[in-house]
Amino acid sequence: MEPFLDQLLADLLRVGLAFALALPIGWERGKGRNSVGFRTLPIVAMAACGFTLVIRFDDPQAAEAQARILQGVITGIGFIGGGAILKEGQTVRGLVTAASIWNAGAIGAAVGLGRVHVAVILSAVNFLALLILDRFQRDSGDRAE
Repeated sequence: MEPFLDQLLADLLRVGLAFALALPIGWERGKGRNSVGFRTLPIVAMAACGFTLVIRFDDPQAAEAQARILQGVITGIGFIGGGAILKEGQTVRGLVTAASIWNAGAIGAAVGLGRVHVAVILSAVNFLALLILDRFQRDSGDRAE
C-alpha cells in the first residue's frame, strides 16, 4: 500500500504544480475584457499534466505511443483555444488568450513528463509577456489580440 500512497502523493504534487504555474497566466487573462482564463488555464494545465502522467512510461520503446497521445492532447487544447478567438468585422480578439491556453497545456505536459524547469520557464515567460507586452501594445495603439 505504501508505494501506492507514494505515487499518489507524487502525482498530486505534479498536478498541483501544473495548476499553480498556470494560475498567474489565468489571473492575467481573467481580468481582461475577454475573461476566459482564471479558472480555464489552470484546469487546462492540470488536465494536460494528468494525460502525460497517464502515458508516462520509463520504457524507451513506448515513445511512439506517448507521442500519439501527446499529439491528441495538443490537438484538443488547440480546439479549446480556438474557441477563445472571436472575429468582429476587421478585428480579431482572443488570440493572446488562445495562445496562453495552448501554453498552459504545454506547462501541464512538461510537469507531467518531469520537465518542471521547462514548465517554470513557460509560465514565467508567458506571464511576463502578458504584463510587459501589453504596455507596448497600449503605447502603439494596436489593440488586435
